[in-house]
Amino acid sequence: MAYHNELGKMGEQLAADYLSRNGYTILERNFIFDKAEIDIIAQKEKRVVVVEVKTRNSTVFGDPKDFVTKGKIKLLVKAANEYLISNSLELEVRFDIIAVLKNKTVEKVEHFENAFYHF
Repeated sequence: MAYHNELGKMGEQLAADYLSRNGYTILERNFIFDKAEIDIIAQKEKRVVVVEVKTRNSTVFGDPKDFVTKGKIKLLVKAANEYLISNSLELEVRFDIIAVLKNKTVEKVEHFENAFYHF
């Protein structure tokens, strides 16, 4: 497996662990619908939280959260809608980003709640 793929998997695990420690229940990981993949779907209280995880080993090219494009947001919303329908969930949805910076000297997890809104 390529290094960037391993780093991405490691970041998703760190994000899932972070969410679990902070009272979220992980409902699904790597949910795929059509051309969209949701990294983590979690629940806290009566809210479904769709989480996009962005992992980098450096901030040289910018903050990981800045790499969530409008096209990606559109796909996430479409996949989230399908997940809710297919699981008969009628809960409020929030879209979050977890930015992970992971290298030999740094392991940092930042959680951005309500990172973007669906329209």
